[in-house]
Amino acid sequence: MDETKGKVEGENNTDGEIDSLKLENDTLRCELKAASDKITGLEKSLVEKDVEIASARQSLEESTARLEEMKTSLDGAAVAYKELAAQANPGPVAGMIEGVTIEEIKESVENARALVEKVKQAIGVENSLIRVPAGAPQRTAPDLSTLSPREKIKYGMESG
Repeated sequence: MDETKGKVEGENNTDGEIDSLKLENDTLRCELKAASDKITGLEKSLVEKDVEIASARQSLEESTARLEEMKTSLDGAAVAYKELAAQANPGPVAGMIEGVTIEEIKESVENARALVEKVKQAIGVENSLIRVPAGAPQRTAPDLSTLSPREKIKYGMESG
């Protein structure tokens, strides 16, 4: 009976182990299924992100190209503005206009005008201090009364 009892007990242990392993196997299959579903979800998310990245890169390239066009256009506008500023401000101001941006050109024009105005004021002050007659005095006949007869003859021969 011990043998029978031992076999029965051994069989029960084996059946219990099999049931335990089956339960563990089912649990692992559920975990594997969950992990597989999660991987699939992550792969889909990764594909979506790749599409978003590609779209963002394309948008960046388009924006960069547009920016370059705008820079070229702005440079052309600045050159045209500089030419117009030179035409509108002839003389020394036109020669003093500098800069590559519209703001720099505008500031340069203002500085040049201010400098020209200061020079004009300085010249005006200097001119007011120096008085020069408007023209030569009227011509009058020389006073011959103070000349000797010889000087009078010489003067008469020279003036002709």
